[in-house]
Amino acid sequence: MDAVVVSNVILWIVVIVLGLVVLALARQVGILHERVAPAGALMPTSGPKVGELTEAISIADINGHTVTVGGPNTDHMNTLIMFISPTCPVCKSLVPTAKSLASSERNRLNLVFASDGDKLERHQAYTKDLNLDKYPYVLSEKLGMSFEVSKLPFAVLIGVDGTLQSKGLVNTREHLESLIEAMDTGIATLQDYVGQAQQDIDPSVKEKAS
Repeated sequence: MDAVVVSNVILWIVVIVLGLVVLALARQVGILHERVAPAGALMPTSGPKVGELTEAISIADINGHTVTVGGPNTDHMNTLIMFISPTCPVCKSLVPTAKSLASSERNRLNLVFASDGDKLERHQAYTKDLNLDKYPYVLSEKLGMSFEVSKLPFAVLIGVDGTLQSKGLVNTREHLESLIEAMDTGIATLQDYVGQAQQDIDPSVKEKAS
């Protein structure tokens, strides 16, 4: 009888220890998830700063329709500018993702594609190949220079009030979504968001930062 009691006690001790180990592992997995989460769009330090009012630029798209990019939006819509090029393979693979994101955010987001160059026929063929007939596609060196775009694909998110909400190099859907996330949370980049989350999880991170 005593042996049965002792074995039951030992069994319960083992169960409790295993439970504590599982909880500890779960906590570490959560911290690891935060540390390896998608980095988000890489925001350059040059160009307009997040929160600054953008300049309203009126441009004719490749179909001759006037498109105003930047400044307060009279339709009360945010504007996502996607800078792409026919010579950029990553751009071509990311265009369907940008269209999908714009569709899911269609109640509050307008999508505009932008490029530069003087070979209109090439860009018209490019937009036809990518089925961009529903979206404005503008050719403007001035627009790219205003945001100091140097690498592609690059995206800029402008708020309803005309202020720059977020920007950065984008290679994946996660990068594009991070721009929306930055606008919704009021945090400039997803990197900052992850850093803040780490401080909430582990106070020692905040102490090291200070």
